[in-house]
Amino acid sequence: MHINKLIGISVGADLSRTSPIYRPSVDSSLSRFIKLSMLLCLLIFPLASCDLLPSVTVSITPATSSSNGTQLNVWNRGATGVEVRYEDWKNSDGDDETVTIVRFDTHKIKVSVGYQPGQPLSMNDWTQLEHPLAIINGGYFDQQFNATALVVSNGKVFGKSYTGFGGMLSVDAHGTVSLRSLRQQPYDPNNERLEQATQSAPILMLSGKRTQFSADASQTRRSVVAMDKQGRLLFIVCPGQVFSLDELADQLISSDLSIEVALNLDGGSSTGLYVNGGSPHVSIDSLAKLPLVIIVKAR
Repeated sequence: MHINKLIGISVGADLSRTSPIYRPSVDSSLSRFIKLSMLLCLLIFPLASCDLLPSVTVSITPATSSSNGTQLNVWNRGATGVEVRYEDWKNSDGDDETVTIVRFDTHKIKVSVGYQPGQPLSMNDWTQLEHPLAIINGGYFDQQFNATALVVSNGKVFGKSYTGFGGMLSVDAHGTVSLRSLRQQPYDPNNERLEQATQSAPILMLSGKRTQFSADASQTRRSVVAMDKQGRLLFIVCPGQVFSLDELADQLISSDLSIEVALNLDGGSSTGLYVNGGSPHVSIDSLAKLPLVIIVKAR
C-alpha cells in the first residue's frame, strides 16, 4: 500500500480523472522498473547484512572437575565460616591425587580435641558421637592408643610435650586458636592455660617458608593442619598413597593457600576427614581406629 501511494504521487497522476488506486500495466516500463528494483533489494540486502555482521568465534572450555565431579580450585561455601576446595596435586613421579582442603574462619567456629585412648573410634564413629561441622585425625599414638605427646582435651592434660621439635595446635581459655613450632616457642605448663591441644611432627612450613626436616621417602596417606597469613585454620588431606613428606611440603609452598605455618598430622591409616558444613559433603574414613581427633563445631 505504501508503494502504491508513493508511485501515485511521483508520476503526477490526475486524481480527478483516474482511479484512486494506481495499477500499472504488466508490460509498462514502470512495472518492469519496480520489479527489477525489488529483486535487486532482495539480493543485495542479505549480502550487505553478511558484510555488516562481524564473525563470532565461540570457544567453550569445560570446567575442570575432580574425580567426585566437583569443580577444582574453587572454594565451595558450606556452613557459616566453612569452605571446601579440591585440587589436583602431582608428585615427583607425575602421579596425581585429588587433595581436599577445608578452610575455617576461626571467629565463627570453635575447636576442640577429642581423646579417648580406652575407646578409639573410626572417623565415621567419631562423627556419629560428636556431630561436628568437621573433624580430622590428630597427632601420633602408640599401640596402646596413648598419645605420644601432650594432649589437652576440654581442659584435661595428658602426656608430656615434645621438646625441641614438632608443633602444637592449641586453644586457650579465651577460645583463641593457634598453631606454633615447639622449637621456636616451647610449651610452658606453668604459664599457659590451654583448653585444647594436640602435638605432632614435623613442622612443614613456618613463617610462610618451607622447613627442612629428616623424613623417609615413603609415600602414604597424608593429613595436615595449617593456618594461613589471614589467621584462618586449614585441614588438608591427601587420601592416596602418593606423597612423601618432602613432596607434601613442596606442594604446600607452591600452592596459593597463603600458608603461614603447617603441621603434619598422623598420616597413613590414621588419615581421615569429615565435613558436614553444607555442600559439598566430605567423608574420608580412617583405616584405623583413632583415640585422638580435632573437632570443629559452630561457635
